[in-house]
Amino acid sequence: MASACDLMHGLRAEKVLADRACYADSLHGLILEQGGEPVIPPRRHRKYQHNYDRIAYKQRWGIEGFFAELKQWWCIATRYDKLAANFLGFIKIASLMLWLK
Repeated sequence: MASACDLMHGLRAEKVLADRACYADSLHGLILEQGGEPVIPPRRHRKYQHNYDRIAYKQRWGIEGFFAELKQWWCIATRYDKLAANFLGFIKIASLMLWLK
């Protein structure tokens, strides 16, 4: 499995949201080097407790909850369709259904 630093290398993001378990000095430094703001709370045992945007961190649960709702759809959770266009179509339909709900 690729590490978070390998995945983030070369990507530019204004804010990077991650869970406390993903906190590492190397990832934190890489995000800062690339001009982003890490929104990752430090672990409690760290000597230096850096600041982070608490509001943005709390709002990430809305996104995670949305993906959890999408996984309730059988065709999305199993990736039943082989074509990316069909899969994207089902994601759009499911998103609209959840939004109208």
